[in-house]
Amino acid sequence: MNYKVIFNTIGRVAVAEAFLLLLPTAVSLIYGESCYMAFLLTAMFSFLLGVLLHLCFKPKNHVIYAKEGFAIVTLVWLGMSAIGAVPFVLCGDIPSYADAFFETVSGFTTTGASILRDVESLNHGTLFWRSFSHWVGGMGVLVFVMAIIPNVSDRSIHIMRAEMPGPVVGKIVPRVKDTAKILYLIYIALTAVEVVMLLCGGMPVFDSLVHSFGTAGTGGFGIKSDSIASYSPYHQWVIAIFMLLFGINFNLYYLLLIKRFRSVFRSTELWVYIAIAFVSSAIITLNVFPMYKNSSDAIRQSVFQVSSILTTTGYSTADFNLWPSLSKGIIFVLMFSGGCAGSTAGGLKISRTIMMFKMVGREFKRMLHPRTVSTVRFEGKTVEEQTLQGVTVYFAVYMLCILTTFLLICHEPFGMETNFTATVSCFNNVGPGLAGVGPMSSYADYSVLSKLVLSFAMLLGRLEIFPLLIALSPSTWTKK
Repeated sequence: MNYKVIFNTIGRVAVAEAFLLLLPTAVSLIYGESCYMAFLLTAMFSFLLGVLLHLCFKPKNHVIYAKEGFAIVTLVWLGMSAIGAVPFVLCGDIPSYADAFFETVSGFTTTGASILRDVESLNHGTLFWRSFSHWVGGMGVLVFVMAIIPNVSDRSIHIMRAEMPGPVVGKIVPRVKDTAKILYLIYIALTAVEVVMLLCGGMPVFDSLVHSFGTAGTGGFGIKSDSIASYSPYHQWVIAIFMLLFGINFNLYYLLLIKRFRSVFRSTELWVYIAIAFVSSAIITLNVFPMYKNSSDAIRQSVFQVSSILTTTGYSTADFNLWPSLSKGIIFVLMFSGGCAGSTAGGLKISRTIMMFKMVGREFKRMLHPRTVSTVRFEGKTVEEQTLQGVTVYFAVYMLCILTTFLLICHEPFGMETNFTATVSCFNNVGPGLAGVGPMSSYADYSVLSKLVLSFAMLLGRLEIFPLLIALSPSTWTKK
């Protein structure tokens, strides 16, 4: 284990977080809020810590292998969340550090689960930092750092693979640093377009920025207690469309830029993703139609909630706790599905779901025709057995982690529906669940222990389990 390269990289990230904290500092100053000192002091601490780590750990060998990659990703996400929670406590908006840590982990993992009951009472700087953490965490903290720091080795693909969601992660151009830059340029461009479109509809600048950050990172922290419900139908449609756009594999946007249109429109994952969104919205529209005044309201509410849950964003325009059982059932199933691999969405991912169904189909063929040799094809290519095995193992561990988390919080007196959907929602980085943790409720009433368990579940889900489990294993840190 190359300890020096690990802590040197963590130092660089701490310095980067210090500069990120200057943005909410500036927002607080613009609005004349005294909480700017909380962000400034935290930024200074993060900067000094980063410089200290950078000076004390100067690696001779900058090569990052898989083991170092997993350790770096895990420690960075824990460290950024720990530091990012401090301003909430210092400014008094969230007095309890456990609550602040839950809120920050929820922000960086783009979950959107909140312990806050009265969001409107928060300072503008705090609201900005909550939503901006979504934007930073959406594409990945380390991907961001790789895009801006010099001397990034191509071995850093291990960091990208540990942080980016999906069964397979690769470079879209030969150099890892260039891949990171391209991903972030696409990410910034889409975010900017959404900001402009929201502004065109009359949304204030601050509101447009924070909602675009939340949409881009598929996070969902709102700045009003009713989330997006009080905004106009135009704004709701813009956010719904962009939630779906950010749930698409970013590699496809790169293919569009280089005019490889056939490759984009042949994407099986893309078409399945669109089909799930369309069919789910259509069924829910028919199911909830009697609850709304006209068809346009029913369609808008259905499309928005489906877009939000499918992409694991978590914004809401309606309390789907009040919807019929069929609609709530579809919403619950969508919590597991998630968006496309290589997007900012959480969940199991469409690609894994497709592969699992194809593997089931292959097993049926083997039962009927034992001598037939069949392969699984995905996106026009034969999927390696190692990848298929990885998908199977991931799903098994995924279900085991969800059940374990549920058992750890089921002592809470909120009922099975609340506790189970809270577990599923946090693990899949969705945000709202059903019953007591629905879109118009919060996680405030959970105990400190349960909040820490759910925070760990959010990190497990965002890092897709294995990086976190491997980094916390004692054998990883041995010198063998």
